[in-house]
Amino acid sequence: MSSPARGSERGPGRGSGRRRGWGADGSVRKRIAFDAETWHALHQLALDSMKSLQELAEEAFRDLLKKHGRPTTVKEMLRASLRSTPANDAQPRRGKRERTP
Repeated sequence: MSSPARGSERGPGRGSGRRRGWGADGSVRKRIAFDAETWHALHQLALDSMKSLQELAEEAFRDLLKKHGRPTTVKEMLRASLRSTPANDAQPRRGKRERTP
């Protein structure tokens, strides 16, 4: 039996059904790297604003999604998907046509 490929969706407990990068509470965990300068600036901002790095990251990603016109909540996603379905667009009213000579 071969081991799972690197980047496989299965975590350490291969038969557990849990996907790699996912927390027990359903949150997604990703590892990112910062250069020292950026890290110090973020750390200082967290201290000054009395927020955790997690809260700063969530705020930044939410703002980035809004900037690019992407939904940030499931409710917004559903609204956007309903709007993009042609069946939900207003249809022109059918009535008598005016005849042109």
